[in-house]
This record gives sequence, structure tokens and C-alpha cells, in this order.
Amino acid sequence: MSSSISDEQREMSTTTTPLLPGNRWLPSSVKLKTTLFSELSGAVGDLGTYIPIVLALSLVNNLNLTTTLVFTSLYNIATGLLFGLPMPVQPMKSIAAVAISASPPLTVAQISAAGLSVAAVLLLLGATGLMSVLYRYLPLPVVRGVQLSQGLSFAFSAVKYIRYDQDLAKSKSGPPRPWFALDGVAVALAAVLFLVLTTGAGDDPPPPPQQEEEENENRVRVSRRLRVLSTVPAALIVFLFGLVLCFVSDPSIFGDLRFGPSKISVVKITWEDFKVGFVSAAIPQIPLSILNSVIAVCKLSGDLFPEREASAMHVSVSVGVMNFVGCWFGAMPCCHGAGGLAGQYRFGGRSGASVVFLGIAKLVLALVFGNSLGRILGEFPIGILGVLLLFAGIELAMATRDMNTKQESFVMLVCAAVSLTGSSAALGFFVGIVLYLLLKLRELECGGFPFGFCSSKTTNSSLQEHHATLIA
Repeated sequence: MSSSISDEQREMSTTTTPLLPGNRWLPSSVKLKTTLFSELSGAVGDLGTYIPIVLALSLVNNLNLTTTLVFTSLYNIATGLLFGLPMPVQPMKSIAAVAISASPPLTVAQISAAGLSVAAVLLLLGATGLMSVLYRYLPLPVVRGVQLSQGLSFAFSAVKYIRYDQDLAKSKSGPPRPWFALDGVAVALAAVLFLVLTTGAGDDPPPPPQQEEEENENRVRVSRRLRVLSTVPAALIVFLFGLVLCFVSDPSIFGDLRFGPSKISVVKITWEDFKVGFVSAAIPQIPLSILNSVIAVCKLSGDLFPEREASAMHVSVSVGVMNFVGCWFGAMPCCHGAGGLAGQYRFGGRSGASVVFLGIAKLVLALVFGNSLGRILGEFPIGILGVLLLFAGIELAMATRDMNTKQESFVMLVCAAVSLTGSSAALGFFVGIVLYLLLKLRELECGGFPFGFCSSKTTNSSLQEHHATLIA
């Protein structure tokens, strides 16, 4: 008995490293599951979606950058402590898209009203347990279809970021990006090659070879090399490289930086703001938040962390609560996205410490530089962001590889195709549900129907009974 306990303790000691050695009072959610550098690398895994949307909202809709950074940093720290996962905090993409593209663009009050409306729905569904019921009974192939469509959508956007100049204020692609420039295609492709060489396909590093395998020197050398490469904080290096390119491309950024945060104040929201925000932005966001921000992210957490699967009720309530706090101050409406979780896992995030580090970094930057931080974000190479987004999207799409039957794959692919071509996850979800039910209807035992509309199982049993009667 004692030997088994010691083996278990020895195994935990090799897989879990305290955030601060010797501080046993720290919660388990912020104890590193890998190395410190891997968690730091995972922390920047979802910035490919975060930075472009935040920057566009600040440029077009006058979103207060300090307010958004402060509140999203608090969200990151809270979710890291509560869930013990690299649970991302991402912008509500449908609200952001409507806010930027509307004519005239939505005001901060209308954006906040839309975020509060979505938060109320998710909080109601989570608190009443209805979200858990949805999560339990939704067909897996349909959920996989939503994940596949979101992952491919991220990947398509990433390729556009790499190949073409981007006007983030208008959400449009411009002329082809030059090959050789500080934000050129060659730089982005070099970042892709670096990430592939260091992180491979995103697999966990191989375990040390067993005693009987040590005779195979080639296998030992390959295993050792892969374990060394897995310790490289690849995404963090790529992000810091992009940050250096910001100042190299425009040194005047140094002179434009101002120290100290901007003022945070309560936003005055009228009933007219609620009307506009709910109808134009909240209604298209609600199904996306239910499917991708709760259902898909919980399912993905179970795939990546089987022993720590997030509860649909807790995730839904989390999104509701954090927006009920931040939106009154004009913070960007946020949610937990499956793409962000996939990206942070892809680059090494394995515990809540990953997003806690990200939250601390956001908070420090917001308090030190305030809204002038937008000057840095405006010069950040979009191609580098595209590279991070590409790997996050592919990781999310690869979560669908567990569809083992042709029927499951058929439902998943139709759901994904409709979601992508119709630009609506809700439409793809509805089509996927109908298709799934139709396929199940074909398998029902309904021998009383005319024209032989019944399952083969029922038909065969009826024929056997009839044959036995004739023999008797």
C-alpha cells in the first residue's frame, strides 16, 4: 500500500510543479502542469483573435482600451483560479462584427447593452440548469460540426491575415502583402516553420524511454530531442518577436507612449440603447455564445482534460456574471471561446496559471500605459497574429477527429458546411439537428407502417416468426 502511494506521489511530482516553490497554500488551479515557459507560451495562444477585435473596436467605436484591458485581466485571473484550466476570455465576435460594420457604428452604450442582454440569457440558462440539459442531450456530431466550422473559420481568417493587408477598422482585406517586409509574407512563413519545428502537430512530448527501449539509440535520441523542443516557449517567442517588429517599424511609438491609465467610468445606457443593442447585436450573438462559448468549450475541455471537464452550468454563469460587471463600465463584451482554449492548449497551456499570467500582464500594461497601448497594438504585425490564429483554428478543428462512423461524419460535415457558407453557427446547428433526427428516424422500429417502412431488424424478426408459424 505504501509503495503504491509513493508511486502516485512520485508521478504527481513529475507532472505538477508549484507556481511558487514552497508555497503550499496556493490553490491547485494555479499549479503548473508543465514548465513555467510552456504555460507562458500558452498564455498568448488566443491573442490572434483578441488583439484585432479589441483594436478595431477602439478605433471605430471609441472603446476605452484601459477599461477593456482591466476588466478582461480580472476575468482571466478569476477564470484561471475557478476552472483550473487555460479557459480563455475572448471578445463576443458577433457583437463586435455588428458594432464595427453598422452604419453608423454602434456606440459604446449600445455595445454594452448588447453584452448585458446576452449575459442575462446565459445567466438564466446556467442558473436554472437548462444549459446543463442542453449540453447533456445535444448530439455530439452536431457539436463537432460547430467546432469544425469555427476552427476552419479561424484558419481562413488567419490565411487572409498572412496573405493580405488588413483594414481592421473596416474588417476588410486589402492588396496582397509584400513578401519581404517587416510585416511581410516571408516573416509570417518563417514564424510558421518555427512553430512547426518546435511544437510539431501539437502532441504532448513523448515519455522517457523504458529500460528495454534504451538499447535503441536512435529512438532515445529522437525522444530526447522532442522533449527538449517541447520546452521551448514557441508562441511566446513569436509574440515577442512581433512586439520587437512594432518598434523597429515605427520608432516614434516610444514618444507616443503615455504613462498612467485613463479614467474608468460608468456608462449611461438608455432604453433606446438596449433596443438597438438587443435587436442588432445580441440576437445574432446569443446562439453563437450558447454553442461555441459554452457547449463547444465544455466539450473541448473534456477532450483535452478528461479529469477536469468544465461544467456547462458554471461556464454559462461565468460568462453572465463577468459581463454583468464589466459592461456597465464600457468593457468589451466577452465570453469563453473554444478557439481560444484550443490555441492556449496548442502552445503549452495546461492549467489555470496560464491565463492568470495573461491577466496579470494585461493589468500591468493597462495601469502603466493606459489607452496609449493602442499605439503599440496598431503597429503589431498582422501576419504574426495570423500565424497564432492559424494554429489555434487548426487545433480546434482537429478536436473533431473522433467521429468514427460515416453517419457521424456526415452530420458533422453538413453542419460545418452550412455554418461556413451561411456565416451562421445557429443555421448550421439547426440543419445538423434536423439531419441527425432524420437519420435516427430511419433506424426506428416501426413495423406497423405501410410500404415496408421499418428497420431491417423488425422485418427479419417478423419473417422468422411467420416462418416458424408455417412450420408448426
